[in-house]
Amino acid sequence: MAIYNTVSDSSNTAVRALLTKIGEYYWGKSFNTGSGKSKRIWESIRDEIFNGECAYCKDKNSKLQIEHLIMFNRTQFGLHHPGNVVPVCNDCNKRRKNKKKEYLDWEDHLLEICLENDTMNTFESKRDKILNHMNEGEFKYPNLNETERNAIRVIANSLYENIKSEGDKSLRMYMELDKVFVKNKQ
Repeated sequence: MAIYNTVSDSSNTAVRALLTKIGEYYWGKSFNTGSGKSKRIWESIRDEIFNGECAYCKDKNSKLQIEHLIMFNRTQFGLHHPGNVVPVCNDCNKRRKNKKKEYLDWEDHLLEICLENDTMNTFESKRDKILNHMNEGEFKYPNLNETERNAIRVIANSLYENIKSEGDKSLRMYMELDKVFVKNKQ
């Protein structure tokens, strides 16, 4: 639970909801990893494809979480889709940033983890396993063309700005109503 909520939080949630719906559009069905068939799909990805290990560091002892390879945000516009999720430990689920303070893509993030853990000898095999998961088999991530990616970007940014704007307008409306109705009665 957030300690301090902002209008940007609701805007980001709206963008993630959109990316979930677009992911489901390409998948052809719901992908609610919290229950039912989709939960079993997630467990299959975690346990069968990745052998119950963190996709980045191979940790088997930590509780594994969902990592969206192409980040599930308004920067990278990754879809919530079975081909875009892998299991990771809590430490590896903290995406690193570059010198410009931008989040690394998943491949550079994996490289940083391998360098940090002195496991460069396993970098290529881990990368290949992830790429195979993304690009092959029943969970294949949609190969979006530039036009599709741009459409998602434009719509997601518009949604973000509209939700943010509505929050700001609602605050201004409250302040005006407070002046007129509440403060005048005192």
